[in-house]
Amino acid sequence: MERCSWCLCNEKMIKYHDEEWGVPLYDDRKQFEFLMMEVMQCGLNWNMMVQKREIFRKCFDDFDYQSVAEYTEEDVQRIIDTEGMIKSERKVRAVIHNAQCFLKIQKEFGTFSDYLWRFTKGKVILYMGHQKGSLPAKNGLSDEISRDLKKRGFKYLGSVTVYSHLQACGMISGIWDLTHWLKQKLILILWQAGLKCRIALRRGMQSRDISMRDYRVALL
Repeated sequence: MERCSWCLCNEKMIKYHDEEWGVPLYDDRKQFEFLMMEVMQCGLNWNMMVQKREIFRKCFDDFDYQSVAEYTEEDVQRIIDTEGMIKSERKVRAVIHNAQCFLKIQKEFGTFSDYLWRFTKGKVILYMGHQKGSLPAKNGLSDEISRDLKKRGFKYLGSVTVYSHLQACGMISGIWDLTHWLKQKLILILWQAGLKCRIALRRGMQSRDISMRDYRVALL
């Protein structure tokens, strides 16, 4: 399996790359988690965020945005005092503030995912230049979404940060091997939806209905 070079530093990063990154995302809780990890990353690096992910989940009630939106000053101090947590009061407060903004978007659009995907009309945008090594830090789409998020009160979500999130949640694709991407990500999407599909396994094995929880054995 061909992987992006940025994920090869450790097993957690490889697991994140293989199982989550680039999969079209429609779950609001996961959207909030990814987006707030981007907030915490500002000035740092994504490997650190993946390594500290369980600490973030502990601090922010497993990224329950409804709970986070109601955090008090005591919660801010609790989070900052947590061992291993990034000691940035401004970022912690930004996550709490963004949770409140997140709820307002849900109230207006039904879900945050519906709000976000409307910018691409529900489609994954493929930038062919990525295959040739052209990897921009931002683009017109991330500029547009960033402006709208800022207008709605979100903090720490500039165009570069938003572009990174759009890649992570599968709205834009920078994958080198498109054939492999289509195989792996489609199966992952079906698996996440809890569906089953009929797959003919190679090497003389008979066809059978398999749960998508067994998706790894079905990669052809």
